[in-house]
Amino acid sequence: MTPSFVHGRDAAPLRYETIGQAFDATAAAWGMRDALIVRHQNVRWTYGELKQRVDRLAAGLLALGLKPGDRIGIWAPNCSEWTLTQFASAKAGLILVNMNPAYRLSELEFSLNKVGCRALVLAERFKDNEFLGALRALAPELDSCAPNALRAARLPHLQSVIRLGSHDTPGCLNFDAVMQLGRPEDHARLEALSNELQPDDAINIQFTSGTTGLPKGATLSHFNILNNGYFVARALRLHERDRMCIPVPLYHCLGMVMGNLGCMTHGAAMVYPAEWFDARLTLEAVAAERCSVLYGVPTMFIAELEHPEFSSYDLTSLRTGIMAGAPCPIEVMKRVIRDMHMEQVTIAYGMTETSPVSFQSSTDDSIERRVSTVGRIHPHLQVKVVDPQGRVVARGSQGELLTRGYSVMKGYWQDPERTREAVDEAGWMHTGDLATLDEEGYCNITGRLKDMLIRGGENVFPREIEEFLYRHPKVQAVQVFGVPDQKYGEEVCAWMQLKPGTTVTEDEIREFCRGQIAHYKIPRYVRFVSEFPMTVTGKVQKFVMREQMCQELAVSADRTA
Repeated sequence: MTPSFVHGRDAAPLRYETIGQAFDATAAAWGMRDALIVRHQNVRWTYGELKQRVDRLAAGLLALGLKPGDRIGIWAPNCSEWTLTQFASAKAGLILVNMNPAYRLSELEFSLNKVGCRALVLAERFKDNEFLGALRALAPELDSCAPNALRAARLPHLQSVIRLGSHDTPGCLNFDAVMQLGRPEDHARLEALSNELQPDDAINIQFTSGTTGLPKGATLSHFNILNNGYFVARALRLHERDRMCIPVPLYHCLGMVMGNLGCMTHGAAMVYPAEWFDARLTLEAVAAERCSVLYGVPTMFIAELEHPEFSSYDLTSLRTGIMAGAPCPIEVMKRVIRDMHMEQVTIAYGMTETSPVSFQSSTDDSIERRVSTVGRIHPHLQVKVVDPQGRVVARGSQGELLTRGYSVMKGYWQDPERTREAVDEAGWMHTGDLATLDEEGYCNITGRLKDMLIRGGENVFPREIEEFLYRHPKVQAVQVFGVPDQKYGEEVCAWMQLKPGTTVTEDEIREFCRGQIAHYKIPRYVRFVSEFPMTVTGKVQKFVMREQMCQELAVSADRTA
């Protein structure tokens, strides 16, 4: 048999340098080209101007007494300060801790204390989330302490609170003020760090979703994320004349690695249309800035395509981009290529723990390949598909996907037990995803180990049913999952969003399935909804749907029920 093992060959070598060294080289090469455009802040900086601000902020952070290896959190929506903090912390050797703007009190407390953040950069608020109010609730000492001298009982590691905006807040430093703190000796220290910091140093902590237990802090190095951002953008054939629209959140790998680092390593411009995803503002940014690249998860592309004013925007500047973060419906991909002029759009697949991308389609892959697979292995990485006993399966056979190579995280922060559960002795990261590899090395993600349901002894994979139901002319989006059943163990449930102005019954959906898919795959329960429960990054939360159905059906959520 041909084993399900692939490794990525590429003429371009891995870049063994720090993010700061790569950033300085880009600024030297393309200093006069646009680097950062933030439409909601009226920011428009060249790489030369961005470097000046990054260096001032990095020196200011050193002036606060922060040292290489210290953790600095950032809790803010997309903005220019986020990007300045990303690059400045890297140059100062600080470990940036990405914090989800949707966090509430308990999540904020857990994150800050888990990794021992010494500093926190935060916005005043976002939507209905009062960031400063939440921090005060955890650290009332903030109201009476001097700036850079917080000593809080519930947040014992936190010393410096740096707030965005121009208002004065007791106990806090203003972001712009920190940029003025650097003394000549701090700038000299920053220059020395350029040669002292090592590519294998930890530089970023990103918390996983925590669907099982508390969130884990995936710890990533310069080497991990710099190379991944570089090779993701290289697969798009990115160059210094490109302008990338980044409507995805920066706290996520798709924004800060595939977006910011992808642009930086190729001299391209980063364009932020808004603080958070907004379909209209994204379309406006693409048209006004003549963006050639657009990123998003499938739900974002669907929202853009379905926007009532979609046809009024000139999107002809678009060439390529990435759809990632969730399985891509085939019909959505076809519409993106046809209606958004993204003939070279690619699909990317990976996970936070692998920096994130492991597979990506090519801009010159056939449309059939791009709509039915996640492409082929990324350069300098290895992947294999294994059975439940850990043995490599034959090409075309389904099993769990494992990844090894430069992209695999250093580990979960101060959690060796969970690190060992995820990364085995041979260095393989166990993704938890089910996949197949064909004879040419193209990968198809067939589902999640935890999403698979067993109905009457038959293994059922939701992705297969979802792809079939997308063929129904009235179905806009669908999510399939299992709910407990006394007779069969589990039953198939489908939640659907219908296309505007259409109606359909549950029986019509089941009739559409009869004779087309196996009887045990036909959904017993069908629900029509206006929206799916989602994370802020656009990932659908099937466990929430399952819990709601269990309440409706008055059954236990325990799969063994």
